[in-house]
Amino acid sequence: MAKPKGADIKPNLDNDAQAPLLTTPITTPSFAYQLKGKKGWSRVLKAGGYSLDGFRAAYRTEAAFRQLFWLNLILVVAVIALPFALTIKMILVFASFLSLIVELINTGLEASVDHTSTAQHPLAKIAKDVGSAAQFLVLLLLFCLWMIALSSLSLL
Repeated sequence: MAKPKGADIKPNLDNDAQAPLLTTPITTPSFAYQLKGKKGWSRVLKAGGYSLDGFRAAYRTEAAFRQLFWLNLILVVAVIALPFALTIKMILVFASFLSLIVELINTGLEASVDHTSTAQHPLAKIAKDVGSAAQFLVLLLLFCLWMIALSSLSLL
């Protein structure tokens, strides 16, 4: 079996404060490297499976994702039912998807921080708070867009 690209690269030891991450050459391809060799439909199917795993994990482990999922499902049904112009419908659906996307990224960020350490640390707090702030902004955007859309129907 051929060595993966960069297998003989030695760690950068110029900085004494930095611990070397790699002390021996890689002799077997990593799991990630093996997956990158997939091509065509096989790779697409694998990627789709990983995405489904991600949705399931977020839904199972994050109450915020579950709440946003159901809220946005209701909002998308409302978009279909209400007589908005097509462009308004597209913007509202986009904003709903954006709120779910940001929550998925925030969930991944929180999981990564917690995997690194569950101890309280100022940088971990910043990472989690910034993810929360991003989600807040997207929900504020969703709310504002809905208010503008509803005012276009003279419902307010």
